[in-house]
Amino acid sequence: MKKLGFLVIAACFSSAALAAPETYIIDSNHSSPRFSYSHFGYSTQLSRFDKASGKIVIDKVAKTGAVNVTIDTTSVNTGYSLFNEHIQAEDFLNTAKYPTANFASSKMNFDGDKITTIDGVLTLKGVSKAVTLNVTSFLCMPHPMLKKEACGANATTIVKRTDFNMGKHAPYVGDDVTITLPVEAIKE
Repeated sequence: MKKLGFLVIAACFSSAALAAPETYIIDSNHSSPRFSYSHFGYSTQLSRFDKASGKIVIDKVAKTGAVNVTIDTTSVNTGYSLFNEHIQAEDFLNTAKYPTANFASSKMNFDGDKITTIDGVLTLKGVSKAVTLNVTSFLCMPHPMLKKEACGANATTIVKRTDFNMGKHAPYVGDDVTITLPVEAIKE
């Protein structure tokens, strides 16, 4: 009987160690990527994209995962409709030809149980560049309203807009663009 009890306990621990990856679908209502840049040194301008979608896959036991986020660049929101059109024009996002931007991870990096950085490729205006997202917060827990497991994170990276063929007015309008990705995702 003791041997059977030991086998049951051992089976429970081994199945926990073999936990499967969990998939979370990005909640577009609570995930609005933002970008900021220096405007002639006078101020830091902050804009956002109103539509983003994608998936996050996490295996907490194996400390691996994947992130894929697609941003609808036609949803750019500067707070001013005329400037939205300016940012969507050919010199900048060129949304007529490139209506989306994408981040696809290649590796999640952990410190203990916490995700610290996510390496991947950002594709913007048809140009793909390696970037690292610095994760400033990450939390998974039951969503109090939806009664499902959910995860949320905030991550940032800095890119040069000239690297993505958007260098008009550089260096007067800052070349460095800070991209902030606040994301919430619900377990599939």
